[in-house]
Amino acid sequence: MSGASAKLSDASRSAAAPSEPDTSALFGYVVALADDALISAQRMGEWIAASPQLEEDVAMGNIALDQLGQARALLTYAGEVEGAGRDEDALAYFRDERDFRNVHLVERDQRSDFGVSMARLLFLSVYQHELYSRLQHSTDETLAAVAAKAVKEVDYHRDHAMMWVLRLGDGTQESHRRMQSGLEAEWPFTEELFDDTHVDAVLVEAGVAVDPGALRDPWHKRVAEVLAQATLALPEVPPAVTGGRRGIHSEQMGYLLAEMQHLARSHPGATW
Repeated sequence: MSGASAKLSDASRSAAAPSEPDTSALFGYVVALADDALISAQRMGEWIAASPQLEEDVAMGNIALDQLGQARALLTYAGEVEGAGRDEDALAYFRDERDFRNVHLVERDQRSDFGVSMARLLFLSVYQHELYSRLQHSTDETLAAVAAKAVKEVDYHRDHAMMWVLRLGDGTQESHRRMQSGLEAEWPFTEELFDDTHVDAVLVEAGVAVDPGALRDPWHKRVAEVLAQATLALPEVPPAVTGGRRGIHSEQMGYLLAEMQHLARSHPGATW
């Protein structure tokens, strides 16, 4: 083979080979997943000692701990990918609001009504179950391992949410009304779950990440099935204007972070 032909052959192979995902793209993807779980854990924990039943205090606490465990694993990995010496605590407590990449759905105050919280848990857990079911087959071994554990946890979260949505939706006239109101309050923020702006296409092509848009149809089908069983209607509410994946958050996010980060920032480096 002549030198010119060899160069052409090498160039062709280079063009055909998939691009390698860069470190910043992987870091951004992992942080977004981690932030969803971290902020959800913070909100779920607010129901401890405030739930309608003592047993539910325990259940909500366990769900919050599951989400926190997922966040810790993902933030630890994000720190390793970044290579800047930041660990899970640094990423959780010493990032500012604009550096968080969670969706608005998980950051909004949910303590107005238990039905609102259950609607949110249903929407989020169905999404996370679809996500982790696929991500456990990621070509990234760490993400695959985290997802393989997380999918079992969010399966319980999904079942718990379904139980309450069915119980409230097909219960009394008042519980039905409030559950329907909860669904309509949270529905506008579900569209952001399928926003792909934080996912580099190269990560999807390489089998590292899951395309969020591919989750919309199975998510919608599953949610619709649950609501039909609960005698509830699919909300017909337009999507809200959001920007959590780009670091643009609601006013409530600032208050949440102030509470979550206060101790660590007041006593940086403290151990006990």
